[in-house]
Amino acid sequence: MAPRPHPTAASFVNVMKHPVGWLSRMLLDAEFTGRENVPTTGPFVVTANHLSLVDPVFVTVAVGELIQFLALDELFGESKIRDQLMHYFGAIPISRDRPPLGAIKRGLEVLEAGEVLGVFPEAARAVYWGERPIRRGAAWLALATNSPIVPCAITGTDATMSVHTPAIRVPSIRLSLHPPIYPASYTDMEDPLGGMMDDWKAVLDEQLRHWQSGVTQ
Repeated sequence: MAPRPHPTAASFVNVMKHPVGWLSRMLLDAEFTGRENVPTTGPFVVTANHLSLVDPVFVTVAVGELIQFLALDELFGESKIRDQLMHYFGAIPISRDRPPLGAIKRGLEVLEAGEVLGVFPEAARAVYWGERPIRRGAAWLALATNSPIVPCAITGTDATMSVHTPAIRVPSIRLSLHPPIYPASYTDMEDPLGGMMDDWKAVLDEQLRHWQSGVTQ
């Protein structure tokens, strides 16, 4: 059975989101934008690109709510502290190799309960954007529960706890939340899941390209 978050987890996020956000801005040169795009009621699926093990922390701070993330089961068992944190916040183990039936069931339960689910469509940390294929699980869960997808773009976290930089370092982070993608707009399409994920990818392509052009100017 997939774990559920600790009863105090949502309150902890609500209390800590402002001080952690302030410290992130002061110490990490972090910038969070697009909070106005987060739905104020009902469930939704936060879908972000994935560079680092710290991505869930910054996505949670930016959204300001408890997010139960799908996490590769191979991440469990490597560190007692990380295991405790993932269990506390209700991370949902998902297998890279086996049919993810338990993870799908728990993801549906989260959304049907009106809560927030976090999915990284690249399925694992990427070295760079576009390296890994985009999977459709987030779209399937959103369509099955009529929950919007909130695109989230993040850059800079590849400088710490990433595939090519496993050491803990102080990164400069940019994160933006974008207008929701509503499944109802895609139900008449021949391939609604593909349409939703194509539009999600287009949003991130544009935002990441914008950041990159700003860095290189």
